[in-house]
Amino acid sequence: MSSTTNTGAPDTIDGWRALLGEHNPDEVVTKALVRDVQLPGGAGTMALITLDNGFDHTKPNTFGTRGLLALNGALSEIAERTDLVAVGVTGKPFIFAVGADLKGASEVTTHEEALAVGRLGHHVFRRLGELAIPSFAFVNGAAMGGGLEIALHCTYRTISSGVPAVALPECSLGLVPGWGGTQLLPRLVGPANAIKLIIENPLAQNRMIKGAQAHEMGIADAMFEPADFLEESLRWAARVLQGEVAVERPSHEASEGWDKTVADARFLVDLKLHGAAPAPYRALDLIALAPTASRDEGFAAEDDALADLLMSEELRAGLYAFDLVQRRAKRPAGAPDRALARKVTKVGVVGAGLMASQMALLFARRLEVPVVLTDLDQARLDKGVGYVHAEIDKLRAKGRLTQDAANRLTSLVTGSLTKDAFADADFVIEAVFEDMAVKKQVFAEVEAVVSAECVLATNTSSLSLTEMGEGLAHPERLVGFHFFNPVAVMPLLEIIRGAATDDATLATAFAVSKSLKKSSVLVKDAPAFVVNRLLTCFMNEVITAVDEGTPLETAEHALDELGLPMTPFALLQLVGPAVGLHVAETLHEAFPERFGLSANLAKLVAAGKPGVYRPDFTLDPEAVALFAGGDAPSTAEQVRERVLTALAREIRIMLDEGVVAAPQDIDLCMIIGAGWPFHLGGITPYLDRTGIARTRFLPEGVASVPA
Repeated sequence: MSSTTNTGAPDTIDGWRALLGEHNPDEVVTKALVRDVQLPGGAGTMALITLDNGFDHTKPNTFGTRGLLALNGALSEIAERTDLVAVGVTGKPFIFAVGADLKGASEVTTHEEALAVGRLGHHVFRRLGELAIPSFAFVNGAAMGGGLEIALHCTYRTISSGVPAVALPECSLGLVPGWGGTQLLPRLVGPANAIKLIIENPLAQNRMIKGAQAHEMGIADAMFEPADFLEESLRWAARVLQGEVAVERPSHEASEGWDKTVADARFLVDLKLHGAAPAPYRALDLIALAPTASRDEGFAAEDDALADLLMSEELRAGLYAFDLVQRRAKRPAGAPDRALARKVTKVGVVGAGLMASQMALLFARRLEVPVVLTDLDQARLDKGVGYVHAEIDKLRAKGRLTQDAANRLTSLVTGSLTKDAFADADFVIEAVFEDMAVKKQVFAEVEAVVSAECVLATNTSSLSLTEMGEGLAHPERLVGFHFFNPVAVMPLLEIIRGAATDDATLATAFAVSKSLKKSSVLVKDAPAFVVNRLLTCFMNEVITAVDEGTPLETAEHALDELGLPMTPFALLQLVGPAVGLHVAETLHEAFPERFGLSANLAKLVAAGKPGVYRPDFTLDPEAVALFAGGDAPSTAEQVRERVLTALAREIRIMLDEGVVAAPQDIDLCMIIGAGWPFHLGGITPYLDRTGIARTRFLPEGVASVPA
């Protein structure tokens, strides 16, 4: 019979098994496979644990209840042995471990169960740092969340230079690293680096670091090449055990400025989120505790934070968003059979401006095929090609490319003043001025020189593909391929099917997108597609409120409580007022009853202003004055209500029009294309559960989003 503490949570493994064993009966169990290894140089016997769930790298190791109990059992057997000098932990090929089983986390229904989840993880993982013998983590592959935390509990760590992802992404989901991460990492690498991994990176579209960065930061004590990583790690471990290698680490436990570092981070989080998401704030509280709390106190605080957050609305929303990004994004709805895709051996880019140059660099890096840019004069062309070559040099200087790889990429990107250079291209994309007549002329010229099967792609942000293809001999090969800026960073590609676009063209577009490592959503040929249509709807309501007399700063900050990535006029500054006005004009022409045109925005463009802010991001009084004159001001609450109501209405219309296959696709577009926060979940369930939407948008089966 198991016993319990006075909190009601179990204090034995049997108790945890009884309480949590039935959760997620379909758990893919990560086993702890133990084998003895004789260390080089006669250093002795190591018990090497390999974490392996029995699948290849496409299904990474995770820790559910049964996986944790399996690891605990292995550690219990190791603890009873007297013939061992050390214990090691590594992963299956390409994967160390990527954290907790999120499906199991979503099934926790009581605070008692949630508290037990934290305590079980701590109970098992901390044993690695509290054995009578040293422990070594040999991080051979991706290490995220609980995977990184298990390594942090070990006495020593090595990492492969080929590791593609090291991260603590919990805050992006509405959680905190709850199995030791907030206590062990800041003590190891200092509060600033810990805040970067625990808070800053997750809030920056879940940015990851690589193995070399983890080693440089001090997370790992040694780094080895992938080819012989385990052998070299074992050799290094033997030298450590024999005293030939002394591992020295700077002390951060009482580093000066700890409180200030945390306070500065709290200020920046507040600027970004305005209190909208609890997880980053709880993480900061825990990091602040790390230098003075005992291990028991720190881990208990993590347990409490994790239990509270596991029961929160933000977690359910975050899990919904995570599922979209991890699953739906990889299986785009409506994409044709990939077998129809044509091979792409050369790419043409019409234009040599910044957007075109960014695209050229991405095509060259990901497809590793020749890329040729064209433009109207040599100076523009030289500037565009020069930009690509300079960016390649920067990547080489940072160590992200070898000299040979940089030379190869540089040779792939060239320029031409004539479109004859596209004669043998399989994929040509235009990135010229957003004007229908200009784009039609470009495609007429391109079609005259390319092969019959060459795909013609447009990076238009709002114009009709069907109209664009009307003068083409083969409009069936025209497809929308809408990038977001900056091209290398933003993961979304809106792939637009025109009235004539055939399946082979569409399949090729999706195949190219996958090679570019982008997430694609199939979109109907509708004005401004998804992201720009909704952002313009958003901006239209805010600007209209200002035109009516609402103080600009009131409207600018009316939606701060949502924790959006930037304010409306900051977004306008980023995209440029001229671009914003052009998209607004497109939507006004299509839907004049819903999308108005702001005469004041037109004045801003005519005045040549980059926005309402100066370069130092203080308001420009001259620009602000252009919006003065209205006599019907709104409150911040009224502005927020009108914006969200307009978005709900527009999304309902878009779904009725079949702009995308399902509400999840709108949610996905807004999350990865517009930075809609994970902690809000998708925009459609958010509008639904807050009562803004008049019609439920949730598809069947999305029960994890709070009602």
